[in-house]
Amino acid sequence: MDKLRWGVLSTAKIAREHVVPGIRSATNAELVAIASRDPALARSVADDLGIPKAHGSYDDLINDPTVDAIYIPLPNHLHLEWTERAAAAGKHVLCEKPLGLDAGEARRMVETCESAGVVLLEAFMYRFHPQWVAVREIVESGGIGELLSIQSWFSYYNDDPDNIRNVAEWGGGALMDIGCYCIHLSRTLFGREPEGASGLMKRDPDSGVDILTSATLDFGVGTAGFTVATRVEPDQRIHIFGSRGRIDIEIPFNTPADHEPRVMLTTGRGSPISPQVETIPVAAADQYGLEVEAIGRAVLDGQPLVGTGADSVANMAVIDALVAAAG
Repeated sequence: MDKLRWGVLSTAKIAREHVVPGIRSATNAELVAIASRDPALARSVADDLGIPKAHGSYDDLINDPTVDAIYIPLPNHLHLEWTERAAAAGKHVLCEKPLGLDAGEARRMVETCESAGVVLLEAFMYRFHPQWVAVREIVESGGIGELLSIQSWFSYYNDDPDNIRNVAEWGGGALMDIGCYCIHLSRTLFGREPEGASGLMKRDPDSGVDILTSATLDFGVGTAGFTVATRVEPDQRIHIFGSRGRIDIEIPFNTPADHEPRVMLTTGRGSPISPQVETIPVAAADQYGLEVEAIGRAVLDGQPLVGTGADSVANMAVIDALVAAAG
């Protein structure tokens, strides 16, 4: 087999607009099927996207012998159930973030997939983009000196009460949906787990989901702070501070596949008014496609996968700690 055959478990927007094109761009992947609980919708989306098979139930997709791997973009409270079902059918799984509703669910998903001998990857697609490869190389090589602080902002506006991100029992809220990114990148760059976590949340009075969350993570050698919001203009930015410089990332997470991002490296002793800034050009890339290719290499070629089950469980543990800290 030279290509991993993929099925998509849902017609969710992120699947249609990002991951389906990503699978198609991957050199070692083939998109063969999509599923919906509404057979007519499955057929309509499959026809629109040129997907060969349309399944009218999730079980039909999981039991399809022509499918090797499944992408799960379902609401957070369904990740555990359908990951376990996919693993039981011998399918590899790319599951949307956050992996579960808490660290206990994430651990159970990881253990289930390990026992079944299938690959499980949490869909932090941003880490595969060349801009983040460049950033990690700068930090790890000491390009900004000792890493001391990371400041992150991620926001969008969504007040639709029927949207899954605004349903508390489905794992909605800013921390779960986008705060998980800020936690993940901070843990990745510091290369360790936080020793302490504190946070504040503003919750929607009707739905109960957090719509504005600010947090600080203490990594011992430095700190990471972030704010995420779901009732604010769309924006995202990252500032990474070291003892001898800083890195600013233009579009850190949802980088369009056709966009050539810029990584700004500031070093030296220029004044804040006229700092010495080096702009590092980065090639445009489909980070979703790179993520799919990485899974394919792990399954087909036995290559190590960037992203482990332990990493996913640890990320969920920080989310749990912040929820507890914020009350």
